[in-house]
Amino acid sequence: MKRCGWVKKQKIDMIYHDTEWGRPLHDDQALFELFCLETYQSGVSWSTVLHKRQAFNQVFKKFDFTKVSHMTDEELETLMFDSSIIRHRGKLFATRNNAQQFLKIQKEFGSFDDYIWSFVNHKPINHKISHYQNTSSQTPLSKHIAKELKKRGFKYVGPTMIYSFMQAAGLVNDHEVECFFNPNHI
Repeated sequence: MKRCGWVKKQKIDMIYHDTEWGRPLHDDQALFELFCLETYQSGVSWSTVLHKRQAFNQVFKKFDFTKVSHMTDEELETLMFDSSIIRHRGKLFATRNNAQQFLKIQKEFGSFDDYIWSFVNHKPINHKISHYQNTSSQTPLSKHIAKELKKRGFKYVGPTMIYSFMQAAGLVNDHEVECFFNPNHI
């Protein structure tokens, strides 16, 4: 079975690719989890984030954005001593902040799903990637979305993080053409 070239031989990467990456995601809680995990990815491998995913789910209350939005400074500071997660004070506090902004978007647009998918007219942008190294780490669209989210108060949302989120949540299809999952596969 041919997978995208970025998939390493680690089982966790293969499972993530085969069951989640690039599938159009429309559940707000799942989108929030993925959004948060992408903010932690900067500076470390995605495999590292995946290995810490269960711990992140535990400390961030299964990524229940309402509960996360009410976490106290003390709760967040305590996480700095938890070696089971990526300990970055700015990102920990940004997770709470982003949950608060997430709730504001839900109130304004009905759901984060409707808001984020509106940037791609509610259907995935289907790229025909021959090899993952031929993709850019950011696009004009990811720059635009990052700018819009920053205006709304989100933190740690640069264009590279946003493009990675777009790929993972299926807003763009960057599966290689020869990948078994790619609907363009011949």
